[in-house]
Amino acid sequence: MGNELKIQIWSDVMCPFCYIGKRKLEEALSQFENKDSVAIEWKSFQLDPSFTATPNESIIDHLAEKYQKNTDWAKTMVQNMTQNAKASGLDFHFEKAILANSLHAHRLLHLAKKHHLSNQLEEVLFKAYLTDGKNVNDLVTLKELGLEVGLEAEAIEEVLHSNMYADAVQQDQEEAQGIGVTGVPFFVIDNKYAISGAQPSEVFLKTLEKAWEEGQFRSKIILQNTTDGSSCGIDGCE
Repeated sequence: MGNELKIQIWSDVMCPFCYIGKRKLEEALSQFENKDSVAIEWKSFQLDPSFTATPNESIIDHLAEKYQKNTDWAKTMVQNMTQNAKASGLDFHFEKAILANSLHAHRLLHLAKKHHLSNQLEEVLFKAYLTDGKNVNDLVTLKELGLEVGLEAEAIEEVLHSNMYADAVQQDQEEAQGIGVTGVPFFVIDNKYAISGAQPSEVFLKTLEKAWEEGQFRSKIILQNTTDGSSCGIDGCE
């Protein structure tokens, strides 16, 4: 009988559905009675590990070329994604997006995991790429984001100016392949139940409740001072 219900999440910071999925899970956790006994582990998954950015290429042109469609089709796809995000309280600005390889961001995320700050860094990386139009492959930008969540400058520099954690990123991706993950976000709850994609929060909540009951977990006892009365796939996002 364990003390924590573990959720593993494979994602890529370049994946809009991963940000939406994060919000869906957070909504479910806000309604989950035992949320204080949940542990989240973020896992690396690069949608395109070999990607090399073309200077000044817009995401519209990139999508049109990738799917061999016209730009009107790509614009509609982006507009639909933006509306989908708004339903989860997110403000996407694809017109500002800077296409980039996400390896450096994933390596920095492993440093954040070591210091129990991966959830915070995931949030600012998603926002940086999908809302603020920042280059998440730029080392200066990544250092700023790392400092923002509380990582130490020296540790950030050590990671970004080396190949540190590249093997950990690769290991996460191989683990994903081993369990059949072909797209992200991909959630594994209690090493038993998998949820693929940014499903409705109700799906997450029901799965959390089922896993909790079957796993016979114990709630953490939290002392409080109170007073009386008070998942884009490898080939892209569809």
